[in-house]
Amino acid sequence: MSKAPVRVAVTGAAGQIGYSLLFRIASGEMLGKDQPVILQLLDLPQAQKAVKGVMMELEDCAFPLLAGMVATDDPNVAFKDADVCLLVGARPRTKGMERADLLTANGAIFTVQGKAIAENAKEDVKVLVVGNPCNTNAFIAAAAAKKVGRTNPNNYHGMLRLDHNRALSQLANKTGRDVSSLKKLVVWGNHSPTMYADYRYCTSNGDSVKTLVNDHAWNNDVFLPTVGKRGAAIIEARGLSSAASAANAAIDHVRDWVLGSDEWVTMGVPSDGSYGIPA
Repeated sequence: MSKAPVRVAVTGAAGQIGYSLLFRIASGEMLGKDQPVILQLLDLPQAQKAVKGVMMELEDCAFPLLAGMVATDDPNVAFKDADVCLLVGARPRTKGMERADLLTANGAIFTVQGKAIAENAKEDVKVLVVGNPCNTNAFIAAAAAKKVGRTNPNNYHGMLRLDHNRALSQLANKTGRDVSSLKKLVVWGNHSPTMYADYRYCTSNGDSVKTLVNDHAWNNDVFLPTVGKRGAAIIEARGLSSAASAANAAIDHVRDWVLGSDEWVTMGVPSDGSYGIPA
């Protein structure tokens, strides 16, 4: 017997990350190869024509798991009965702009969306905030949802999986080990240059990665700055912010959240008081 479709709402659906994300969701990479999905796509009024174009392409792929699509500029419609929400759309970060510069522009956006999710989505909805500054935006959306009281504010996550994946790649390059062999990596803090990628407990085929690296200068002068400032480096090289890699990280995050994982993974979650971080 086939499963009931899962409703996945995606904001910023016409953007670069959205474009990289939607086809992979429809193919089953995020929620499983046996899980039908309905895509509920939110973007600005002026982007609706582009969203329709993306929907045409999705139709042309004839994905067996794509059970339906909705395009709208109304958050209440986009989040109606949603099981998973991916908040991708945000004021874009451009060359020379720090995430702090985005706070004012994005605060209002995520307040509206958090309220609309709480009023319209499933009560156990899982919300991943991708749009930067994602930790702050997740906090804003969760605070707005908490005022409504229907949904669980602890189910609002910020996406740090991109930092996690970037760190894994750098460690694989440094050690010469396959990236799939690296286990027990942790990334602490905010998705910004202040984040801290921690491989003290990381192993590769049972070997300590800390011992394999054994290079304090590389850790401090190359590894941490490379991971922390990778987004800015990509903007410098491409003229645009990370898109495909961000979409990939979102897929990884939601897949492991919904389906579970035996691996250590990095997620931006509300503090429960652990590690001395105030709740």
